[in-house]
Amino acid sequence: MLLDTNVLICASDDASPHKDWAQLAIAGAASSEGAAINAVCLAEICVGEKQPGMAADRIRSWGVEILDVPAAAADVCARAYVQYCARRQRQSRKDSPRTPLPDFFIGAHAEIMGWTLATADPSRIRTYFPAVRLLTP
Repeated sequence: MLLDTNVLICASDDASPHKDWAQLAIAGAASSEGAAINAVCLAEICVGEKQPGMAADRIRSWGVEILDVPAAAADVCARAYVQYCARRQRQSRKDSPRTPLPDFFIGAHAEIMGWTLATADPSRIRTYFPAVRLLTP
């Protein structure tokens, strides 16, 4: 199971309403089919860390594997991101950031691998990666 960044954040945040769910999702996946994040998630986690170099070790200690993003995810990510940009322009008349959003790399990774994605924020994944199975609170 691929874990969205927000699952790791929720699992570590005492104030999160999804803390218990996130901890159970991580533990359940780690003890069965396997739990993983990709390098994009790791980068997002490192942004909020006092000691970014320690984040990977902490995540691995939870039984979570850290994977590279497969090159095949780039095409799937780009197609979804183009749809997102067009939709945002139609709905709000605002341009999107010119760099692909991490959610698109995470969704594309789950899609090409055929993995379930655990996420506390499923709306963008459901919209742009409808084939991805989700585990949500």
